[in-house]
Amino acid sequence: QVQLVESGGGLVQPGGSLRLSCVRSGGTLDYYAIGWFRQAPGQEREGVSCISKDYGHTYNADSVKGRFTMSRDNVKNMVYLQMNSLKPEDTAVYYCAALRVYAWDRGDVCSLDSSEYDYWGQGTQVTVSS
Repeated sequence: QVQLVESGGGLVQPGGSLRLSCVRSGGTLDYYAIGWFRQAPGQEREGVSCISKDYGHTYNADSVKGRFTMSRDNVKNMVYLQMNSLKPEDTAVYYCAALRVYAWDRGDVCSLDSSEYDYWGQGTQVTVSS
């Protein structure tokens, strides 16, 4: 079983920064692509950023390009989402998710499609407001 735990959310003023963390408890993330998703009240879940299993290739949604950066530390079994220049429209619950990548899959890509992910954390609230 893959248990993911997010942290780092909170209240921040517009233009501010937050760094979200996601850790897998009791296991490695080496075999997984990881994605960050968010969901605001009354809206569908949106893919924000993802990172591939191999080479750490990242992909960002257009809405966060140039502002959000994702990274991973496989030694610590951690992934991070650095969020800069935050806007009120970034307010949402943020979730990390893991996608198992098998030997026959491409390991150098990842997806922002939430339906492809197997395991999810409980989410962390990010509120951007003055």
